[in-house]
Order: sequence, then C-alpha cells, then structure tokens
Amino acid sequence: MSTKKANAPTVAKARIFLVDDHPLVRKGLADLIGEEADMVICGEAGNAAEALPAILRAKPDLVLVDISLPGRDGIELMKDLKSHAPKLRMLALSMHDESLYAERALRAGARGYVMKSAPTEQLTGSIRKVLAGEIAVGDAVVDQYLGHLAGGHKAKAEAGLAALSDRELEVYRLIGAGESRKSIAAQLHLSTKTIEAHRANICQKLGLRGAARLLQHATVHCRAELAGNSR
Repeated sequence: MSTKKANAPTVAKARIFLVDDHPLVRKGLADLIGEEADMVICGEAGNAAEALPAILRAKPDLVLVDISLPGRDGIELMKDLKSHAPKLRMLALSMHDESLYAERALRAGARGYVMKSAPTEQLTGSIRKVLAGEIAVGDAVVDQYLGHLAGGHKAKAEAGLAALSDRELEVYRLIGAGESRKSIAAQLHLSTKTIEAHRANICQKLGLRGAARLLQHATVHCRAELAGNSR
C-alpha cells in the first residue's frame, strides 16, 4: 500500500502577528486569516508597548499593524520594529485616508497599506503580496507617488496636513478626537510643554490662529474621515 499521501510534506504557513487596540477587530481578523490555508496567527497585541517585545519574541513572517493605536501609534511602532528587525515585513491597516497616511506608513517601514473598509480578499491578497516581497498599495497612492517624482504635486504635498510631521499629525488626530492637552501628553509619554509646541507648529503650518480654531479644524477633519469610512 502506498504511503506517499501520508508522507507528503506539509507546506509551512506564513505566521501573522496582529496589532489592533480593538479585541473584536482582532478576533475578526484572526478568524479571517485563520480560514486561509497558507496563513496562521502567531500572536496579537492591543498597543505598541506590548506589541514590540511580543513581536520580537514571536518572530512572525508579517505584522499587520493598525495605524490608530493608543499611546505610540502604528507609525511609531513600525519605526521601532524597522530599527529592531529591519527585514520584518509589515502591512499597515487603517480607517484613515490612504492619500494622507500610506506614504507615511511606507516611510516608517510598511510594505503596504490597506483600508479597513476594503474587501476581505484585498486584505489577504495584500498580505500575500507583501510576503512575496512586493508593495501593496492602492492606485491612488501609486499615482500620488509618481506625481511627487514628476514634481507635479510638490506644492500640494507641502500644503495642509501633508506638511505636518508624523508626530504633529498624531497630535492633530488626538485633538480632533476630543483629547485634552494633558491626555495627549499622557498617551504619547510627552510633556504638556512639548504638546503645546506641537500645537503651535500645527497652527502655523495650517494657517490657524489659536487653540479654538485648531480644535474646530481637527474635529471637522476627523468627523469627515469617519463619515467617509462608514459609507
């Protein structure tokens, strides 16, 4: 009797680590990825502080990172991971506009960016592309990048929110979420004086006068972003 079937080598599954602060989202992602024959979840974390050491211990093939994490956000986590494990493949997952965040994620070390509103097959397809050494981003991001290379969007890239640094954009997002100066300082492990300096820089770059105008601007942006992702 042939034993060829019994002795057939098993294909190693790609080990995926999840980082998202919502347990239900992690559960949904774990269930989705668990249904794929070539992938397996090897760990998960709800914030950057617990994610960094856990990922270094688990040594996954790919880390799926949510941009909006409490404390240090996903962009900062990916910078840390790139420093500690330069060859680690990372894929950013976010509800935020890819035209504003995808390029930042790629600079931080991600090899792709997927919107949370994307179809499930796009997520799994992006994971496979990144695992294969490819870049996984939408056409809009490719067009934006090519525009930068051609110089056609230089003025646009230097204007508005695109002019903010990663940290300034993080502070701006927290302001829009209604967080106070003290709360933002505590979440980012910075002094309130540093947060005030970031706020001043943001106001200058956006052409806003005073904290009230900044709060209004950030709140409107965050609400518009949420409304756009709920469609």
